[in-house]
Amino acid sequence: MTELPITVTTESPESNAAIERLHQRTFGPGRFARTAFRLRENVPHDLTLSFTAYVGTMMVGSVRQTPILIGSQPALLLGPLTVEPPFRAVGIGGRLMRVCMDAAREQGHGLILLVGDEPYYRRFGFKVVPHGRIAMPGPVDPGRLLIAELKDGAFEGITGPARSIAA
Repeated sequence: MTELPITVTTESPESNAAIERLHQRTFGPGRFARTAFRLRENVPHDLTLSFTAYVGTMMVGSVRQTPILIGSQPALLLGPLTVEPPFRAVGIGGRLMRVCMDAAREQGHGLILLVGDEPYYRRFGFKVVPHGRIAMPGPVDPGRLLIAELKDGAFEGITGPARSIAA
């Protein structure tokens, strides 16, 4: 098997339109109705913690992180993470996850929240949030509400609503 030359870079403002088209192709118009989208709506994601993946000059993946609060505790909301369908089985999503989590850790962040598939995200240290610890601004399958501690004990005693931080 030939290994693809994958380049991961910090997201630039110029890539926004291409990323939005990627989100449209992979998630469709229903993405705007998801509860996690409510936390991101009208709030800019952090470009220093958001990344794009390329094979040659073709963008094939993206991950974004947005600052939020859980109760009064700063955290990050990860997502969307998406990879072009033909490239999903070659490790691009995993590479984007490692890069964005390492960047968050290096910047001193302690927690990352996401809504996603626990079997996939567990390998990156995500665990299901204990029932009732975090209230989302809309319905979420409790088995898909996941948290990762970037610092040991960062989630200890944290509870409350997840909410966006106004720009």
